Amino acid sequence: MLDSYLRQKEEQWESLCRRCGGCCGSFDDPCKHLKKDKTGFCFCEIYSNRLGVRETVAGEKFKCVNIREIINTSWKNDWLCVYKNHFAKL
Repeated sequence: MLDSYLRQKEEQWESLCRRCGGCCGSFDDPCKHLKKDKTGFCFCEIYSNRLGVRETVAGEKFKCVNIREIINTSWKNDWLCVYKNHFAKL
């Protein structure tokens, strides 16, 4: 029961995302695993295994983390981020 509830809450949280990819560097030096679908939405090709050390297209190493861990930082066009806007209103 609790697992089902938590899964539902995670799906609701994930559904807020506009899929711009900004938090993954889409506006400057994106992660190598960041891709765009036919409609222009960004997605991570290894999403369920994304966390940890990764590399950008330009070869820079970085640590991929949950959005909660970077919500208080800045990135290019972060004003588009639904999560940042959500927490700014609290």
